Amino acid sequence: MKRRDFLKTSALGAAGIGMLGLPLPAAAAQSITLTILHTNDQHSRIDPLPTDGRKYGGMGGMARRATLIEQIRQQQPNVLLLDAGDIWQGTPYFNFFNGELEYKLMSEMKYDAATLGNHDFDLGLEGLQRQLPHASFPFVSANYDFSKTILQNQFAPYKVFEKQGIRIGVFGLGIELAGLVGKNNYGDTVYLDPVATAREVVQELRGQQQCNLVICLSHLGYKYEDGKIDDVTLAQQVEGIDLILGGHTHTFLEQPEVFRHAYGHETLVNQVGWSGIFLGRLDYSFNKKTKEKTGLRTAVLAIEKPVTTS
Repeated sequence: MKRRDFLKTSALGAAGIGMLGLPLPAAAAQSITLTILHTNDQHSRIDPLPTDGRKYGGMGGMARRATLIEQIRQQQPNVLLLDAGDIWQGTPYFNFFNGELEYKLMSEMKYDAATLGNHDFDLGLEGLQRQLPHASFPFVSANYDFSKTILQNQFAPYKVFEKQGIRIGVFGLGIELAGLVGKNNYGDTVYLDPVATAREVVQELRGQQQCNLVICLSHLGYKYEDGKIDDVTLAQQVEGIDLILGGHTHTFLEQPEVFRHAYGHETLVNQVGWSGIFLGRLDYSFNKKTKEKTGLRTAVLAIEKPVTTS
């Protein structure tokens, strides 16, 4: 499979080690690698984009992505596959199958978790409820209160995964629905302040859940100029999040943006465009004994037509 890989390196803290390549065997014996793969704003793009002269024409496609993900899983023992929302809406597949196909294909790819975007309410709460059984993966949502709706108790605020002794907490944040989604579509869903909510969840994940890595699946949007809450603001105001995987603004970042807090903690923000054209990848390394982060290698993998040779 042909891929245009944008490889970048990031130091983690004052004592961080940038992983310029694969670790030496001696170092590998003392470390654990965790691979995070992520998408956002898939918008029902099942097939590759048409090759009609448009930008990114011929790129994307769920079958190609599935092949690439499987290749990575064969190479790496500890993989998490995550999505930051807006799975639905954008092609006739959604109009015909009402989101069932998207959930089934993501389940086939073995997504580990996703969060809700505004377009995931396009069929109303009833439509979302109807399609949830087709998703074998959980949706995490911390700042939507569904307690007065038919989706009560359907979504946990976070999920904790464990990979080779490394505990990873993944929680979700959604954008304010009022003014963006019709009231009839979200009903009595209550929007909670993302910053205050994130602080509470991070405290629980770091404390009670003893997570070594905290990831936020955000559909707030990357950055706004009008003071609206976004991923940049979240990264700056909430310490303790290691990685914010964003959506909504269809922003393509060649490498994660790093925000350093006063006490030395770093929060990374990443987003990989839209329509499944790119697959984000972050390879964290951890000290096997202390479970502390020691390095990071990042890449953006372009989903393209495989190269054939005669």
